[in-house]
Amino acid sequence: MKIILLGPPGAGKGTQADVICKFFNIPHISTGNMLREAVEAQTDLGKEAQALMDAGILVSDEVIVGLVEERIGKKDCRSGFLFDGFPRTIPQAEALVKRSVEIDFVIEIDVPDEEIINRMSGRRMHPGSGRNYHIEFNPPKEADIDDETGEPLIQREDDKPETVKDRLQVYSNQTSPLIKFYSKRIGSIGYIKVSGSESPKVVSQSILDQIKRS
Repeated sequence: MKIILLGPPGAGKGTQADVICKFFNIPHISTGNMLREAVEAQTDLGKEAQALMDAGILVSDEVIVGLVEERIGKKDCRSGFLFDGFPRTIPQAEALVKRSVEIDFVIEIDVPDEEIINRMSGRRMHPGSGRNYHIEFNPPKEADIDDETGEPLIQREDDKPETVKDRLQVYSNQTSPLIKFYSKRIGSIGYIKVSGSESPKVVSQSILDQIKRS
């Protein structure tokens, strides 16, 4: 099973990726992890990516696609894979088509921007342990205080409302065109859209049910 997972930051892609990957016994491939692995392994493409990042230059689509080809050529991808964070742009998607990388399903998790902002801006973290809370959905016993240590919780820069709005704008500009690209494609690719506003279990069940029916 070969899957692309689409959705804005905070839509719950990580949670759903874990469920899908366990169900189909396929690896979860995220762009960030893939880059780190290639750099650590010091492959030719990993070295090229590191040189670009060290120079403060965005890693090109060509290098990213090359890293993807390198990654899906490994043994654990023989039964499939799930892409999370790739492709990010239309050129990256077109590169997959040109290289005849077959995809079975594209899954879009749809969540309104205001809900994303509420979800992410309500997050709080204990720096020492990485424990996570949410002021509405999973609040600490005492506001802004870690339950176990009594130490202050923080709000990460990435979770502040203005930062979240900026990230959503980047997603809208760069990645949301992929929704049109894949939803209009004719062929063997199945397109599944689910509401990420439901509980994680309901979202997971909806995804798996739609895959089974296809």
